Amino acid sequence: MAAKTTIHVPHLGGIDVGYRLSSPFDPSKPTLVLVNSMCTTSSLYDLQFSSARLTQAVNLLAIEPLGHGATALSSGSPKSDEGHGPDRHFTYWDSATMSLQVMEALSISAAFCLGTSQGGWIVMRMALLAPDRVLGVLPLGTSMDCESADSREKGCWDPQTSLRPFLEAWTSDTATPDFAVSEVWCGMVASLGFGDSVGSETIEFWKKTVKDVYFGDAGRMKLRMALICLLERDGLLFRVGDVRCPVYWLQGDQDPVFGTIVPEEQIKLFTSSVEARLDFVKGGGHYLNATRPVEVEEAVLEMVSKYALGSG
Repeated sequence: MAAKTTIHVPHLGGIDVGYRLSSPFDPSKPTLVLVNSMCTTSSLYDLQFSSARLTQAVNLLAIEPLGHGATALSSGSPKSDEGHGPDRHFTYWDSATMSLQVMEALSISAAFCLGTSQGGWIVMRMALLAPDRVLGVLPLGTSMDCESADSREKGCWDPQTSLRPFLEAWTSDTATPDFAVSEVWCGMVASLGFGDSVGSETIEFWKKTVKDVYFGDAGRMKLRMALICLLERDGLLFRVGDVRCPVYWLQGDQDPVFGTIVPEEQIKLFTSSVEARLDFVKGGGHYLNATRPVEVEEAVLEMVSKYALGSG
């Protein structure tokens, strides 16, 4: 079993981080950190937590980034009236730092890290911030660029255009106690991420999850900040050459968000990595861990078997 709970870390004046840790935790085994995609939660990794083969090989630690799931900026700081709370700004670097602090709080000295979509940006930042604590990185369905014109010309999506109306709708000078996420947004999260690879029950689960997390005035502000974080993120193209750990990048050959051209170009930028490879998953869409779990599990186990150092 792996119960969901929260843990407090000091970054940004205090964050209560939603996380899920496989149980029993075995310090003799390596640990795999999992970071979820936009508007999902640690439940995105249900298939990984239910895999006996995977959990026999590694401890699993799923961390919900800022703006997601149960993770929230604390309101108990002495400066709580100066911007703390769901409307506080943050970046993907903050989620990376926060995740490293979660590892420290749980006495996990080093770990492999896997991230889906935006999770890929976060785990790569973890590897840059703490190269001695990240043993290897597995980005799934992602890009190392910002949402640039160059990436759009190479087949990536255009969130600056398609998502701006949502940002405008979620911006308000007055409280919105009755705020609820629209069916359009819920449908977009499900269709872009899962495509036709899952049944209606899974789609309905995620629609309900999105509505439950982002509800009322606090939910609106939380969702708005998560979207701002995505739209204005910085790229890593000039930084990933400093990543030294192994990188196993998995991309669906039918990924509707970042396509196939950008990953083929960007994997070549990991010039200092002990091993950097890109594997296309035939017929795979965007959320590969949820729709192609076997291929993802094989990549994880291969990396762990080659590069585990006995760190818990």
